[in-house]
Amino acid sequence: MPAVTLTQDLNGYLLLEDGKTWPGRLAGAANDTAGELVFTTNLTGYQEVLTDPSFAGQIVVMTAPMIGNYGVTPADEQASRPWVAGFVMREMSRVTSGWRATEGLEKYLTTHGISALTGADTRAITRHVRDRGTMRALIASASLSIEEGLERLASHPVMEGLDLATGVSTTEPYSVQARGPERGVVVCLDYGVKRRSLDLIAAEGYRVEVLPASVGPEGILQRRPAGLFVSNGPGDPAAVPGAAETVRAVSDAGVPVFGICLGCQLIARAFGGRTYKLPYGHRGGNHPVRNLDTGAIEITSQNHGFAIAEIEGLAEGAVELRVTHRNLNDGTVEGLAHESRPVFAVQYHPEAAPGPHDSRYLFRRSSKRWTQLLRCQPVDTVSGTALVSTGLGAPRTRAGPCIQRQHPHHGGSSPHAGAT
Repeated sequence: MPAVTLTQDLNGYLLLEDGKTWPGRLAGAANDTAGELVFTTNLTGYQEVLTDPSFAGQIVVMTAPMIGNYGVTPADEQASRPWVAGFVMREMSRVTSGWRATEGLEKYLTTHGISALTGADTRAITRHVRDRGTMRALIASASLSIEEGLERLASHPVMEGLDLATGVSTTEPYSVQARGPERGVVVCLDYGVKRRSLDLIAAEGYRVEVLPASVGPEGILQRRPAGLFVSNGPGDPAAVPGAAETVRAVSDAGVPVFGICLGCQLIARAFGGRTYKLPYGHRGGNHPVRNLDTGAIEITSQNHGFAIAEIEGLAEGAVELRVTHRNLNDGTVEGLAHESRPVFAVQYHPEAAPGPHDSRYLFRRSSKRWTQLLRCQPVDTVSGTALVSTGLGAPRTRAGPCIQRQHPHHGGSSPHAGAT
């Protein structure tokens, strides 16, 4: 194949809703596609980016100058298919050199119907988005006029008020088996969960029951979980129907709750918090975050466009949630913990797919809380299994290190008495 320079064969362009354009070459499916334009600073991990459900509805600009050099492999996929609306690169490698690779990036994009643009000035695009904020954009053929492109963008939905999480969630429950002896069950509320998160929970010895975003609290509690994992996902957290109410009801029943990314925002909203849209979001694998409890600095992987409002170290509107982690670039909230309940969350991606591994300890921290709960539960004398309350307002009291929960059939007052 003859070499093609970055300035040859410019048969497409990227159009932003403010009228700014960048020429490039169409690649992959080569169809016109629209979405919210964002950028990510990951140097590697492009396949994980492509298959991250949190990127649904977005055209992703890779800031690294060459993408695709090590090919693609099923082992790196974070979902069963790519979720990005479009993909923009400075240069896509025409040579695949990776011992794990099963095919090249361009073939992968074409197979999965993902439109891409190469040869574009990604540095200039990134600076424009950083200065002007995220906005709707269109990857289009050069045969489409700018006027027609702007008309299409005007009819494309904006991200605020958009529920994308329900669309990427599983439609049927499924399980991920524990590694080694099973210690219990953790329910994952799937708003766009990545496979690496499920693998890390399973590595702690828990079977993961992954449930659709539409499930209610009864569907979670009937599985008698040791904990609830509220996953990452795309879109506006304020637009996800029933999510905050479900998370709050499960917490009211005494189940420990751990959330990441969108899950962190949903937990904040479950206790009365407020979320808002960031100018251009946090996306990449090099975001510094301070743990306010220890002072330690973690380099984190991030992918979110919304944040949690704060007033003097507490989530705005949710005074029971204190801020535990802070972004060192812009000072935004990166973690929350409830003052009296086993509820905590981080805004970033501790599963790191892709990204640094500084924060993977959070899955072990969650595991300790889930194990603590199991030790405190009453046990069925016939089956030997732990009994978990299915009362949505189960009493929550502390006695020593345990978080005790009354089962409706094991004495105590009404399951709704004393709820907090």
